[in-house]
Amino acid sequence: MKIIVCVKQVPDAKDVRLDPETNTLAREGVQSIMNPYDQHALEEAVRLKEELGGEVTVLSMGPPQAEEVLRQAISCGADRGVLISDRAFAGADTWATSYTLAKAVNKIGDFDLILCGKQAIDGDTAQVGPGLAIQLDIPFLTCIQKVREANEKELVMERMMDDGYDVVAVEYPVLLTVVKDLNEPRVPSLKGKMKSKKAVIEVLSAADVGADASCIGLAGSPTQVVDVFPPPPRGERAMLTGTIDEQVEQLVEKLAVYLQ
Repeated sequence: MKIIVCVKQVPDAKDVRLDPETNTLAREGVQSIMNPYDQHALEEAVRLKEELGGEVTVLSMGPPQAEEVLRQAISCGADRGVLISDRAFAGADTWATSYTLAKAVNKIGDFDLILCGKQAIDGDTAQVGPGLAIQLDIPFLTCIQKVREANEKELVMERMMDDGYDVVAVEYPVLLTVVKDLNEPRVPSLKGKMKSKKAVIEVLSAADVGADASCIGLAGSPTQVVDVFPPPPRGERAMLTGTIDEQVEQLVEKLAVYLQ
């Protein structure tokens, strides 16, 4: 089985900040990690490889430092890392990102299964996985919480719903987005870490994947951030001071007005 896992390097949630000029996330000088949802997609891919055999290729789009998450993926059991990196990709929205990933997948070649995290914690759109499937013209299922059965022909899974879950069977090729309930990501072994250090990460540019310049990066993004602003205050605010007992008394006095 040939499996592709899409992973993203994202800013650590506690360090997220915006560039005031571009209205995009500032990444320089910010600690980066593998998107948590993608870790579960990677773990499931490795489990399927261990059960059914095959190869796991991890694909990421980002700046040169995104190579770190690809090496992390290899240390956890992936076989190959491919980085799509080009200044022309900067500022891409979810449509342009899906297009670029699709061009890279076509460059990689045959696949049976693509796994993605449900969403990235820096954007929370949950659009790239389905968008990639549409670009590739293959079926997709979102919010997979459990793989019940797997063989060389099909997968039987539980798809999380608001009021429970659906049991769905699907044949390959297919794209899945997964949630954190799916599994528990493994800790890299010493052998895996050594393998990841020696691994050669393949780097592809826009020209390498044959991307149309009008469809990538900021220029190829139908949606753009025009302005960023805090939500307006929803009412009067009051700062309580003093000891806990004094603050409680002040709070009671202020609330008593609304009880009259």
